[in-house]
Amino acid sequence: MTPVRIGIAGLGTVGGGLLEMMAAGGPLAGAVSLSGICARDRARKRAVDVSAVPWFDDPVALATAPDVDVFVELMGGADGPAKAAVEAALRAGKAVVSANKALLAEHGEALAHLARESGAQLRWEAAVAGGIPAVKVLREGLAANRVQAVAGVLNGTCNYILTEMDRTGRAFAEVLADAQQLGYAEADPTLDVSGADAGHKLALLAAVAFTGTPDFGGVALEGIAAVEPVDLETARFLGYRVKLVARAARTGAGITQSVRPTLLPADHPIARIDGPLNAVVIDAEPVGRLVLTGRGAGAGPTASAVAADLMDLAFGDVRPVFAGPADLMADPAATATAVAVPSRFYVRLRVADRPGVIAAITDLVARHGISIESFLQRPPEPGATSVPIILTTKPCPEAELRAAIAELAGTDVLLGTPLVMPVESA
Repeated sequence: MTPVRIGIAGLGTVGGGLLEMMAAGGPLAGAVSLSGICARDRARKRAVDVSAVPWFDDPVALATAPDVDVFVELMGGADGPAKAAVEAALRAGKAVVSANKALLAEHGEALAHLARESGAQLRWEAAVAGGIPAVKVLREGLAANRVQAVAGVLNGTCNYILTEMDRTGRAFAEVLADAQQLGYAEADPTLDVSGADAGHKLALLAAVAFTGTPDFGGVALEGIAAVEPVDLETARFLGYRVKLVARAARTGAGITQSVRPTLLPADHPIARIDGPLNAVVIDAEPVGRLVLTGRGAGAGPTASAVAADLMDLAFGDVRPVFAGPADLMADPAATATAVAVPSRFYVRLRVADRPGVIAAITDLVARHGISIESFLQRPPEPGATSVPIILTTKPCPEAELRAAIAELAGTDVLLGTPLVMPVESA
C-alpha cells in the first residue's frame, strides 16, 4: 500500500485525536503521510509535535497543495473557510474527508455534484454519531436492504441533560448549567438543545437510507427546553422514558424526518441509552432491526471515524457521496411532513385550578375526534396557581391535536404553553 498524502485543517479535539492515532504507529500510520496542517493558533501546544510539518495559514491553500492527495476538514461550520476549502479541494479533484455535519447537511447536494464532476471522493463517516459506524452500516452493510426507519439518540448533550433531570428531578436550566461546567454543553448550547445538531446528523443518515440527498430544511426540529421534571416523572410512571429522538421513517405519505422529545417504552433499545452516549436503530428488510451504540463525540471516537475513511481511501475504495439503499433506487422516496402521520401523543397542559376544567378539555378533544387513552391530574406545585393535566391519546393526526390545543388556548382555561410529545411503541 502506498500511503496517501493528507493535509489536516483543524487541530482541535478531533484533529488532535487524529494526530495521536497517526503517532501511535498502528494501521493508520502505514496508510497515510502528513503533508501539511492548518489551524487558527500556530503557537498552541499540542499533544503531538508538529513543528516539522509544513504549516498553512490558509486552508484553501492546503486543500489545493500539490503534495496533498486527501484534504481532511475538521474546522466545522456550515459556511466560511470550511466550505471554501472543501469546494476548492473537490474542484481540484482531491479526495475530502470531513467530520462537518453542518456543512454536509446544508450543502451536501452541491458538494456531491462537485465531487461527481471532478471524480473526487467525499467521505463523512465522522459527521454522524462519532465512533459508531452508522454511515458504513447503511451505505455498505445494508446497501441491498429496504430501510423502513432510522432513529436514534444523536446528541450527547441533550441525552445527558434528560438523563440527569430524570435521575435527580432537577429542572432543565439547572442541569444545563452543570453540563456546561462538565464540558458536555457549549457556552452557547443553542445548536444542541434546539435539536439542530441532531437534525444535521439525521438529514445525512436519511440521505443514505432514503432520499439520496440531505434535506435539513425538511427536518421538523423541536428541542428539550420545554421538558419539565413532571414530564419525566409521569413518563416513568406510565412505563416510558423521554429521549430526544431523531427519526426518519418510510410512511404511506412519504419519508418523514423529525427531531423531538419522545416517549419510548422503557425496554426500547434507545430508552436504555443514558448520559452522553449515542445510539442508532435501523429497521430494514430483510435484515430486521440493528442497534448500534457507543460514544458519539470526543477525540478518540470521532478521530477513529475519520481514520476509517482514510483507510478506505488508502485501499482505493470508491463510492458516491451518499451511496446506500437510496442510491440504488430507481424512484427516490418523496418526503412528507411528520404531522401528517397519525401517532399516539403525550400532552401536558397547565390549567386553571377550578371546577369544570377537566370536562372542558375532554369535550374539546372529543369534538376534534381525538380519543383519550389516559388522563392524569398531577397535584399543584407549592404556591402555584395552575395544575398540570397530562393526557395520552390513541393514534390521531397531530394536526388535529394541535387544532384542539389552539382552540383551548383561546379560552381562560389554559395557562402557559402546552407540551406535546409523540409516544412510540417498541
